This record gives sequence, structure tokens and C-alpha cells, in this order.
Amino acid sequence: MKMTKKEIIAEAHRVLIEESNAIAKVVEYNSDNLAEAVDLLANANKVICTGVGKSGLIAQKIASTFSSLGIPAIFLHPVEALHGDIGSVQQGDVTIMLSKSGATEELITLFPFLESRTKIISIVSNRNSFLAKKSEIFLDATIDKEACAINLAPTTSTTVALAIGDALAACLVKVKNFSVEDFSLNHPLGQLGKNLTLRVEHVMHSGNDLPIVSKNDSFKDAIVEITQKNLGCVCVLDGEKLCGIITDGDVRRALAKTDSLASLSVSNVMTVNPISVKKDVMLGDALGVMEHRKSQINVLPVIDDEYRCIGVVRLHDIVKSSN
Repeated sequence: MKMTKKEIIAEAHRVLIEESNAIAKVVEYNSDNLAEAVDLLANANKVICTGVGKSGLIAQKIASTFSSLGIPAIFLHPVEALHGDIGSVQQGDVTIMLSKSGATEELITLFPFLESRTKIISIVSNRNSFLAKKSEIFLDATIDKEACAINLAPTTSTTVALAIGDALAACLVKVKNFSVEDFSLNHPLGQLGKNLTLRVEHVMHSGNDLPIVSKNDSFKDAIVEITQKNLGCVCVLDGEKLCGIITDGDVRRALAKTDSLASLSVSNVMTVNPISVKKDVMLGDALGVMEHRKSQINVLPVIDDEYRCIGVVRLHDIVKSSN
């Protein structure tokens, strides 16, 4: 059936509204049981998440979220568990079972073997089901219907289950006093991890790559140095100490004002006493120095305790560090 643009938008909006309403509605079903579940998870040696099909995919995401927050968690496939993988489950673990019906055959078969080793939390859309009645803690994920037009494809049910998993994870962040720094340690290759674990010295340009001129040099000398080092700037020195900076923008503005390069010196064009950072500053802090200004800057000179210029770090270098 061909749909008009207006009909497509209306259908998409309907799904989004129905799913958001379903999430809001499960708040009515869960209160004390949520607190009990968080307490159980906070004291678990490890969290086991399991489910079949789309519920299994949601279980994988919940396990992944827990792991990223420093809470040991794994996804256990019910069938593989019954063929040896249950060996990874130990006393003191807590299991989260996900099933819309609460009567998934593989989960019911696995249940007694998990129950003998762990406490079980179920996230189920059927209050009268096996899992809802037999679990240590039942988290009610009841929905009126799926959001798909034929009320068959797991849509609302999986969204609600995922939201409940996120609620558990968010509570555990507070219960365990999990910090931004803790999170970064579990994401060393992400931008957040780089910003909180790498320092300016790890990405700065220094040595022969450092573009420098003397304050007594000509403006032409500065242009040549900027061009050769290709970092978009040149640091201006008074002896060894930083006294100014000339950026590509400064060059364009200077050329727009004069027809004679010979009449200009470095001191005529440079920004005096530019903003700078030390080499041991975290990348995230350096990024903040660049961005939290009325007029953002793209480059920072790096200085030592004696105000000697030892490097340059660019916005591009910080962004590139996440690749």
C-alpha cells in the first residue's frame, strides 16, 4: 500500500506516542519492587541477563549498559546455558530474565537451574505468567498492545522492557556513587574517555613541528612559518617565553587592512599574552578553555612553569584523538 508523506508522518508519530505512553503507564505498576530490585543488583557479584529473540537483544543491551557502569554483567543465551554456559553463573549472582509472555519455553526450562544459583528478577508483560509468579522480584512490563499496525512485532513491549532496564541502571549509578571519571575508565577509546584520561602533552605538536617566530621578526617571516608548519598559527617568543600568537585569522585580517607586508612586523599583528595551557592539563579541560568563551578559539599554545612555549594543541588534535 502506497502511503503519502502525511500518512507516514502520522503513523510514525502514533508509534512514538503509544510507546511513550506505555512507558509512563508502567510507572503505576512498579514501586517497591523497583527498590528491591536495585538493592538486589547493587549487592550482586555479577548480573546475568537472559532472554530469547527480541527480548534477548534487549537483555544484551541491559547487560552492556551495566558493564559500562562498572557493574559486572553478561548476556547468557538460554539454549547455550543448557549446554554448558551456565557454568559462568555462580552463587551470589543475580539474574534478570526478559520475556513478554513470561512463558518462554527456553526460559522456563532454564529457570530451576538458575534459581538454584541466583536470585531472579523478571521483566515480564504478563502478571499471571510462570516467570512473574516464580521470580524473586517481578517487574511489571504490562502493555495494552504492540505499536506495530498488526499488533504482532515486538515494539512497545521491548521498548518498555528496555526502559525498565535503563531505570535500574540509572538507580545503580546513584547507589554506587558512580562518577564521570569511573565511566571514562570503561570507555578508553571514546571521546569522553580520551578527554578524561589523555593530557595535552599526548597530542600537542612540539620540537621541530612547533611554529615559532621572534617578536622582532617580520610579518612575512610569520607567514612563512605558518605555511611551513601548517598548524594554522605561529607562536611569538620573547627569548624563549611566549608573548603572543598569530593565527590564520589574524593573517587574513592583517592582509585586508594593508597592501604592504613590508610595513608590518610580528608585533603589529600578534595577539598579546594569548590564552595558553600547561602540558599536564586534561584534553577535556583544554577543550573547555577553547569553547567556553564569547569567541571560540581553535588553537592553544602550551607553556611550562617558566612560561616557555613548548608546544601547540589544536581543536582538531583533540577531536582526532577519538578516532
